[in-house]
Amino acid sequence: MSRRRRPVTAGSPAGDSRRRPCPCGSGKRYKNCHGSATDVLVARPFAGRVDECDWVALRELVPAATAPLRMADPAHAGRSVLLATVLPVALPAIVRADGTILVGLQVPVRSGDVSRDIGRALQRALDAEPGTMLSSAELPGAGPRIQELLDPAPLEITVRQDFGFWMDDPELAGAEVQASLERANAAALPTERLASVDAAYWIDAGERAHLRWVLPQEEDAVLDALARLSAVGELGLGQRTRYAGSFRTHGLMAPVWDLPPDVPATEWEAPAKEFAGRLAEALADPAPLTDRQRRARDGIRSRQLTLR
Repeated sequence: MSRRRRPVTAGSPAGDSRRRPCPCGSGKRYKNCHGSATDVLVARPFAGRVDECDWVALRELVPAATAPLRMADPAHAGRSVLLATVLPVALPAIVRADGTILVGLQVPVRSGDVSRDIGRALQRALDAEPGTMLSSAELPGAGPRIQELLDPAPLEITVRQDFGFWMDDPELAGAEVQASLERANAAALPTERLASVDAAYWIDAGERAHLRWVLPQEEDAVLDALARLSAVGELGLGQRTRYAGSFRTHGLMAPVWDLPPDVPATEWEAPAKEFAGRLAEALADPAPLTDRQRRARDGIRSRQLTLR
């Protein structure tokens, strides 16, 4: 699991001078980064979407996937728009020769609000001519966030095993894109999205497989629930599985399990659904944590990795 910049809440941290380094990890002074009144870091950029967890997963945890986007504005209802985890050379958007728009989700952060960055890219693509490859732009300012531009229906996600869909447009077949395609395909890991639970993705990493599962509940509630399960030996997903830790990203928590690589993704549907039931019971338990559960919670928290 690779480390990225730590998320921070809006505003300056207590006791933090505006001349000190910004806590987002950019290397800039706070006053020149997220200390600006026009660029506040949004801890949960996809909040408000019923599929918030999938947006977080596609942004941070899933190598290759696409999903059609439906525009909220009737004026753009006829436009074909496709969300992609990654586009060639990490472009924010592409307008194909036929007018189809591709919007990239895993792009360099331009502001403190990922959803506003993506919304700005989509707006620019809607105004661009066919055959345009949009580069990164200035801070998006006060424009709409992606939630404001889209129909609220949940994403219909197609997990891809490579990035061959990039080449559906012959105009993208240049040397730079071909080189980017080769690099992206080399880094792509076999991935499947589970059907029995929301926002859970099986990934084959070679020697081990993993289940990465973005949960919608607040972090403290999830930590307490996982601690209750750990204290009674119910934190795993079955034989030859191990709770590996969790990601903290975009205001949500994503537990990760190590799985045996010789068991296909379909075999984890039932164990994941059973775990979801145990987790729901643990989340609903109002009792204070016992000493044993608090120790388990400390251990679980120590295995967290924060992503931006």
